Amino acid sequence: MKQSETSLTRRAALTGAAASGAGLLVLRSSEPASATPEAMRAVLRTITGDAPVRKGRVQLDLPPLVENGNTVPMTVTVDSPMTARDHVTAIHVLNERNPQPYIVTVHLDHRAGKASFSTRIKLGDTQRVIGVAKMSDGSFWIGEQEVIVTIAACLETF
Repeated sequence: MKQSETSLTRRAALTGAAASGAGLLVLRSSEPASATPEAMRAVLRTITGDAPVRKGRVQLDLPPLVENGNTVPMTVTVDSPMTARDHVTAIHVLNERNPQPYIVTVHLDHRAGKASFSTRIKLGDTQRVIGVAKMSDGSFWIGEQEVIVTIAACLETF
């Protein structure tokens, strides 16, 4: 066998191995995330119980279109005077397409001064993100935002 034939065979073998590895990546990335809109609603029921949930007061600030879901900036703000009598006690952020429906829960009291926080999150796919605020009077308020993700994150299993 000539050396050029050997090199070609090795090259073909390496190319085939790389192609099969890429095929595994495609299969892995096409697996559905375990969270679903139904799972998110179930978690929401766990948080709120039988209490009514009203729209408003919760503002989610996420970019409407993100190129990479691995690091998405998010700010959540709740309209509240943050007084001893009227304040936010918890803010829950949920999603419908990541491996888990919970993103984060932040507990507050009136000494926080402002019901707002910022962080970066991962988004596994285009999806709706919701913020739920529990108030000191036991009421729940909700805000939501749809985010389009062009390159998904959360492909690994947690």
